[in-house]
Amino acid sequence: MKDLRSIDLNLLVDLDALLSTRSVTEAARRLNLSQSAMSGSLSRLRRVFADPLMVRNGRVLTLTPRAEALIPQVREILHQIDGVFAARADFDPRTTTRSFSISASDYATAVVLAPLLRGLAEEAPNVTVNVLPRSPDVPAVLRLDSADLVIEPREMMGDTPLPGYSLFSDRWLCMLDAGMHEPAVLDPFDRDRYLQLPHLVYSIGPERQLNFADRHLASLGVHRRIELTVESFLMAPLLIRGTSLVSLVLERAAFMLPLEDLRLVEPPIPVPNITDAMYWNPRHTEDSGHRWLRHRLAATATRLTPMGGAS
Repeated sequence: MKDLRSIDLNLLVDLDALLSTRSVTEAARRLNLSQSAMSGSLSRLRRVFADPLMVRNGRVLTLTPRAEALIPQVREILHQIDGVFAARADFDPRTTTRSFSISASDYATAVVLAPLLRGLAEEAPNVTVNVLPRSPDVPAVLRLDSADLVIEPREMMGDTPLPGYSLFSDRWLCMLDAGMHEPAVLDPFDRDRYLQLPHLVYSIGPERQLNFADRHLASLGVHRRIELTVESFLMAPLLIRGTSLVSLVLERAAFMLPLEDLRLVEPPIPVPNITDAMYWNPRHTEDSGHRWLRHRLAATATRLTPMGGAS
């Protein structure tokens, strides 16, 4: 075992900043150090690990494979050290100035985070909640503590070792501009008519990861003419109005949107409901502040209007 007395463990803090920013200048700014001091830390770290860690690629620095592998390890070690020396005082939402981050879609933000934040304004006036975009790699977000909580459909997460708690369920409806279709198209709205229309679908990230409903249809071998993809369900009414587009939307969110001239109908091809759940890193399960946030989010979800009652 390496003699830790010969290593300045403060270097781990510098290493974490360097790995996160991939920049000596930004790492120095984050830790309120001079650039020369951070350059000195990088030189020492290179000797400790016998690896350059960061190499220049044109005008930017890129991490070596060894450095990439160190990112989760260093973050885990720093959290464990922080836990060892952290004060044991109970979490008090009335006085804490703690900041929490939650990764969620704009759909989950509108449905459950908005009422949560309204409730926290009085109960925890100095708490800051940072709402972050969804990520296609939830385990990485939580492993690296990029977010305290992630809200995702259980159907998208599948089997996962991450601790989670179901919040609410929702069902899929089709949204169309009623004025752009003959009555016979919508009454009844059958499979053939549905597949003849251009479709708007919701996806996330540069890989255009499809939502659960669109994945389900693809798994059935249903081929649609996808004319438009968006990352925000809030855009659906604006883009559908005045067009022949059809889109699968979630009921709870749909009734929060301006529906003038739009119509919601049952999908002619059944799509299973989804259940949105919160997930977190297991090392935070017993953290009193984290536990308080999870309880508040769960309590908010229990007060949501039941499905079918949003109208």
